[in-house]
Amino acid sequence: MALDETTADLARIADEMEVWDGSAGADSVPAEPGRMASLARKLGRSLSRGAKGSAVGLADRLMAAAPRIKVRDVATLRAHHSDARSAEELADRIAAAGTRAAGAVGAGAGAAAMMPVPFAMPVEIAAELLAVAAVEFKMIAELYEAYGQPAQGNLKQRSLAYLSVWSERRGLDVASPATILALGKSAALRKSIRRRLTLSGFRKLPTLTPFMIGAAAGAYVNRRDTARLAADIRRSLRERQPADPNYWLAARPPLREP
Repeated sequence: MALDETTADLARIADEMEVWDGSAGADSVPAEPGRMASLARKLGRSLSRGAKGSAVGLADRLMAAAPRIKVRDVATLRAHHSDARSAEELADRIAAAGTRAAGAVGAGAGAAAMMPVPFAMPVEIAAELLAVAAVEFKMIAELYEAYGQPAQGNLKQRSLAYLSVWSERRGLDVASPATILALGKSAALRKSIRRRLTLSGFRKLPTLTPFMIGAAAGAYVNRRDTARLAADIRRSLRERQPADPNYWLAARPPLREP
């Protein structure tokens, strides 16, 4: 089904963060040629069959994709970045990779020549918004891991918690079980995600002016917005203590044999 294909594509695009931070395999490539056009085509096919094409439908797709996005725990992140000497250094790597991956999405999609509207976005813009959201979701979740404040609960609950952080654009206390229960109200979260996707679409209006159309503008806007998001989330995380004060040492990579 197109919805399943879309969610799988979003998970793969989010995984590009691991290419940009240097932890992916040597045979990986930063940007699969045509991946954004492919995502737009799949969205277009689902629209032609009567699927929801509004921000409501996009929110459903993002919520379906989130549990499929691989989130590295702090031990895996430390193993991938064994030279990171602190949570701040590790978070620097995660934020930089998320920013680069979001920029690559913008470069792949370019700027669509149609204005986004709240109820029927062009599929090119919709595809880019979903792809950037998937990258930012992974970045947010891994920042929480780096600072020792991972979301609690099962996979679905953790996904909803990080989606709430993404839609609110601020660091929430997702380590608290009470917070997880409050964030688990799917109807309210879907509404918040829909609002965020709509606002993100309108933020792309400057890239649609005659002098800024193109991949470079799309890449710049995505990098700027994702970097700002990472900075805001990190600021919030620094204000709270880790759930386990010894988490950083406990996640230390094993020493390599000489």
